[in-house]
Amino acid sequence: MKLGLIAMSGVRLKSKKLDDYGITLPGFVQRKKTIASLPSLALLALASVTPKDFEIDYKEIDNPEDFLNSRTIPKYDIVGISSYTAQILEAYKVADRFRTEGVTVVMGGLHATTLPMEAIEHADSVVIGEGEPVWGNLLEDFKKGKLKRFYGIDANGHFDLSKTLVPAFDLLDMDNYNRITIQTSRGCPHDCFFCASSKVLGSNFRQKPADLVMRELDAVAERWPHPFIEFADDNTFVNRQWSREFLQGLLRRKIKWFTETDISIAYKDDLLDMLLESGCRQLLIGFESPDKNNLHGMDKDNWKLKWRDRYLEAIDRIQSRGVPIIGCFLIGLDGDTTDTFEKIRDFVLESNVLDVQITVPTPFPGTRFYHKLKKEGRLLKNIFWDSCTLFDVNYRPKNMSPEELDDGMLWLFKELYSDSMVARRKQRFRKITREVLSG
Repeated sequence: MKLGLIAMSGVRLKSKKLDDYGITLPGFVQRKKTIASLPSLALLALASVTPKDFEIDYKEIDNPEDFLNSRTIPKYDIVGISSYTAQILEAYKVADRFRTEGVTVVMGGLHATTLPMEAIEHADSVVIGEGEPVWGNLLEDFKKGKLKRFYGIDANGHFDLSKTLVPAFDLLDMDNYNRITIQTSRGCPHDCFFCASSKVLGSNFRQKPADLVMRELDAVAERWPHPFIEFADDNTFVNRQWSREFLQGLLRRKIKWFTETDISIAYKDDLLDMLLESGCRQLLIGFESPDKNNLHGMDKDNWKLKWRDRYLEAIDRIQSRGVPIIGCFLIGLDGDTTDTFEKIRDFVLESNVLDVQITVPTPFPGTRFYHKLKKEGRLLKNIFWDSCTLFDVNYRPKNMSPEELDDGMLWLFKELYSDSMVARRKQRFRKITREVLSG
């Protein structure tokens, strides 16, 4: 039997002003320049647990219109489709096209997990939560003609990561990517109100044993001599002992890598001292807002609010080790006004953070933010999935109009992403690292 694994990630902006300016996914494409081209790690993980009697074809559909208008489509017995919320409506059209050709369709991922009854309208089966523990049974049921409508051991996510297999990297043409993703953990202990991934991965933070992560790295290195690895985690350095084992493994492998973490890494000197030498080339850290009022209630324990006064010191401690930071900020929070845009620009300048990522808080279905806005009647539409791009405004901010938020975001982008501003931040970072290296 032939299995098609269909990845859809060609997210496009609804805002013409921002699209004309050249902003799409933050950290992936800025000003029409590709920074990262990434495969679907979720589908590669499913491929690794697929029974051997299935022939697997991994396919990325970047332009659904071309696929939908094609006279013929690939011949599969069954397909699994993964998509961002922002492209889920197009994913449904692709699923419908496969079903009209008699192909069995399975959907899963963040959106399908939170809205399974919506997804099942376009699929024969929906996986709720993590796929690896149910995928083998699902395919066996399919072969027997007994496919169930829904599969999922626990929508909160409690899969034992020590049982993970190496993702099927052999399905990829490595020439199509400038970095490869590897996941070391699932979930995050902070559980921020806007975070969609916790709805699938759970706030129950879990990490793979470090030796299993090294096994995956070695598998990538076998096919790609000088890999750049993006660790697809929400918060990598939560556990100090695990982090030491992880970084020691990286020290021996001489690869370059990037990950996300919180600022507590700045005060773990043993880990800080290993970052640069182990190949770390950038850390993404969610500061979210320089305003304490915005940070109150952002996560379940007010963790970020408690750390706010150490933001500037933490940035300096990390970047002085030669590791640049991408500082992430949300605009359009309930405490924000039209003055917020200048405040964020000023904080970026004061902090000397090398790079910056600006997004609007997005009410992904299932998040606390979504339920709050829906209860308050602040969602602009009932179905707005195609505008869940992290840049398009799809709700009424509390202290400004949607148009003011949209205009302010464009102004902030022009301020922070201009060639002169980027050059200024790079010059400051080089000055910091030269001072460190010179003793």
